[in-house]
Amino acid sequence: MSTTYAPQPGSAPWPRKVLAHARMEFRLLLRNGEQLLLALVIPLGLLLLLGGTGLGDRLPLGDGPAVDLAVPRVLALAILSTSFTSLAIATGFERRYGVIKRLGASPLSRTGLLAGKIGSVLAIQLIQLAVLIGTGFALGWDPAGGFDTVFGVILMVVCGTAAFASLGLLMAGVLRAEATLAAANLLYLLLLVGGAIMTPVEEYPDGLQGVVRLLPSAALANGLANATLEGVVPWAAALSLALWAGVLGYLVSRTFRWD
Repeated sequence: MSTTYAPQPGSAPWPRKVLAHARMEFRLLLRNGEQLLLALVIPLGLLLLLGGTGLGDRLPLGDGPAVDLAVPRVLALAILSTSFTSLAIATGFERRYGVIKRLGASPLSRTGLLAGKIGSVLAIQLIQLAVLIGTGFALGWDPAGGFDTVFGVILMVVCGTAAFASLGLLMAGVLRAEATLAAANLLYLLLLVGGAIMTPVEEYPDGLQGVVRLLPSAALANGLANATLEGVVPWAAALSLALWAGVLGYLVSRTFRWD
């Protein structure tokens, strides 16, 4: 019985193209030393300082064992580092060197290109979470158990990544590469110091607490803390981050420049 080869020219399915692009972005991120420093070395070093040296007991992290208070906030910092700072800087320089423009002419749609970037960020964050959570357990971290804790952490990771990735893409799609580099690092430091990442909102002056609560960094850090310390699903924090993601994502779709 003879068979006839019948070629089927055409583009691969959209999910397969997005996955291929995400793998490429993932490999590029792993080769970049600056991105790895932001993504893993700084959060890991901070966790070791706060949870392993007694420094956390002297800082306003809240009430409870230092390592239990530090782990969720360091996780929030890691998400901020990867989904915002690293993504914004990498995308900004890809625009400068014409990489984004060339990729925009590929069979993968522009929406797929952005989806692939976010997919690579999530892959990096899986490594971050594994290393940081494993280190936390080694330092004596004792989170609240149960389904609500696990689901709450996953919910915060997804919503936080969507919000901060949208912010990073918005910045990278509007500003020049050098301006993106400066602005992303500056905003990273500002959120680290004054965005309730490492310090609970309640530790801020009364007049600032209302403003700080509106920040996506505060929603992410407090949501992770509520999930791991109290064993609850932080629905309010998730809603806040989802709203940030929706607004910023819409702005990205309207303002992102590919050249």
